[in-house]
Amino acid sequence: MGSLKIGVALWSLSAGATEEELLNALQTVAELGFKGVQLWNVASYGACVLDPDVCRGSERAEWRKRIESFGLQISGFCAQMSGPTRFGGFDEAEGIDERIQKTQRCIELAVDMGSPIVTTHPGVIPEDKNDPVYPIIRRAIEQIVRHAEQVGGIFCIETGMEPAPVLRQFIEDIGCPALRVNYDPANMLGYDVLEGVRELAPYIVHTHAKDRHPETHKPTVGQGAVPWDEYIALLRSIGYDGWYAVEDESGQDVVESLRQGLEFLKRY
Repeated sequence: MGSLKIGVALWSLSAGATEEELLNALQTVAELGFKGVQLWNVASYGACVLDPDVCRGSERAEWRKRIESFGLQISGFCAQMSGPTRFGGFDEAEGIDERIQKTQRCIELAVDMGSPIVTTHPGVIPEDKNDPVYPIIRRAIEQIVRHAEQVGGIFCIETGMEPAPVLRQFIEDIGCPALRVNYDPANMLGYDVLEGVRELAPYIVHTHAKDRHPETHKPTVGQGAVPWDEYIALLRSIGYDGWYAVEDESGQDVVESLRQGLEFLKRY
């Protein structure tokens, strides 16, 4: 017990717009006892010091050293986009080439900083391949993952926007080893958390540790509807030994929520 690799999705602390903000957040999570961080690395919703068009050249190695100086490892990055009208970024044709290219640069930064995993919600993947959205999202993801494969990166689709069998079929249709899954159990509560793990088992390389209380919707780990005992046992049974990045985007008592989530996960 106590062997999980527990990190934190650093955007939970709304940090990263400035150097000072990012350093303060790193200090906070290190003091809480986390060992890893997943970092936001795209200026899609405001300034971001780790955006690949801002953080260039030797700055990337310097930032890696600064992060490691807190005793933290980088578990991965998040490069979340949005399209003109929808969250996701790759299911709408308008402006999509710019978003593809930006994501490719985000993957290059991740590789340069020694942790090649980049996660995102790309938009809702249609089950019906005749849906007009399907060729849009497939073309985009194919371009991103082929580039990731060339530079040594891994592009992860985060679970929750479509059923697990639809996501698995999409991954297998593209057939690129650089396309994998970031599993978020709270996002799968509308489906079946455990069956989703079984379905996506060959492709899970990173996870979010997030919960959802049935009444308050608070995401504090261990205080919601995610069946943690069964979930962690199942991940172990499929050979998963990667990161559990605690995430709380509620904006309410986040530091305490992260602390409680960390203490809960330490039991495993």
